[in-house]
Amino acid sequence: MADFPVLYSFRRCPYAMRARLALAYSQTQVELREIVLRNKPQAMLDVSPKGTVPVLVLPDGRVLEESFDIMRWALRQNDPQDWLLNSEPELQWDIQGLIQENDFVFKQHLDRYKYFDRHPERPQSYYRDECMVSLAKLEARLAANQGYLVLPRMSLADMAIVPFVRQFAHVDRDWFYTNDYPHLQAWVKGFCESDLFKQVMPKFATWQESDSSLIF
Repeated sequence: MADFPVLYSFRRCPYAMRARLALAYSQTQVELREIVLRNKPQAMLDVSPKGTVPVLVLPDGRVLEESFDIMRWALRQNDPQDWLLNSEPELQWDIQGLIQENDFVFKQHLDRYKYFDRHPERPQSYYRDECMVSLAKLEARLAANQGYLVLPRMSLADMAIVPFVRQFAHVDRDWFYTNDYPHLQAWVKGFCESDLFKQVMPKFATWQESDSSLIF
């Protein structure tokens, strides 16, 4: 069997989801190893002691431990719809800024909103309102760009961020889908109904060191 990159993943993790999206879109085959976060395999910890997913081990031994790095690596292999916006290089900083706000601001509030019982110093609604500061900006961008974040077409920013907004929406679906955020709602709904999302979200058995390779 040919040597494939090895991807350690956890199905519901939005960081791992964004990595799988980029790998599937770029048609980059990997050996998928689905893990359980409370029982991380030693093989993963040996290559990435920080113990978070996703982790991509390349055939040459290089290890990519950050989801955004995995996305960019995959798109450099094949990017048929120009998600990287190489044709619009002046927008690269725009993409970078959106993803940084998502990863370092929105995600912090999202974790507190989803697991509000671990942060009893504030009510859940407080954390939801903090999330909406970032999401209101996305709503405005989606309205201005015909349903996308940067241009009137898909880009890396959309696929890097929408898994996190999906997670937010699923904390309280009734609240999310009955409030006045039509572009966010349509964006998340379209993502969840897409063939690409369905391709990366089947339920995989937990990987064991004795398992044969599962090529994704």
